[in-house]
Amino acid sequence: MGIHDFFAKGCDAKGLSAWLDGLPAAQRLAEVRELTGREQSVLYEAAKGLRPLSIADYVPAGMAPLREVIHEGKNSLPLFSRFQKRFCLPEPAATELWGYNEQALRWATGPGYFRARGIEDGQVLIDYLEVPPGKAEGWPEIRPNSARLSRFVYFQTRDTMRGVSKHVTIGRAARDGKWMDNWFALCRDEAAASAS
Repeated sequence: MGIHDFFAKGCDAKGLSAWLDGLPAAQRLAEVRELTGREQSVLYEAAKGLRPLSIADYVPAGMAPLREVIHEGKNSLPLFSRFQKRFCLPEPAATELWGYNEQALRWATGPGYFRARGIEDGQVLIDYLEVPPGKAEGWPEIRPNSARLSRFVYFQTRDTMRGVSKHVTIGRAARDGKWMDNWFALCRDEAAASAS
């Protein structure tokens, strides 16, 4: 069985969730990377209300402040579809996360810094309108998302995330409050998340 089997007739979101939870970490990531753009768009709709999210799904409770947790990403674009979103907790008991995007074109597009917080309906908002005031050690220089080519990628953008399984989330981007035809799946790196 593979991930495409869950999209044979619409999307069996509950079955997919349980199946992903039962996979070894490496296989889970490999399967998430197989998602097509169409499957991501269908999954995003099917995941509404499936599994409520909080920021603890991105940085598990008990993680030290400013310690990064990496989420491997696969987006619906035809090229340069792999990337990472890296998150950290700014301080103990914080109600938001700080993060940025690591990808092959970061030298041109910038790091795309964001803040993330829980919003209504058990979703998490990744907000590029709000650049964090600080960062984890080793992260790139913080730049405004209006600078250089970042303006065409991250500026005025927000991603709304929905839960799929314990490790996997699905998101859709909006710019200036208007939905874009741009979806992406994230898969949390368990090795990084288990280190405290």
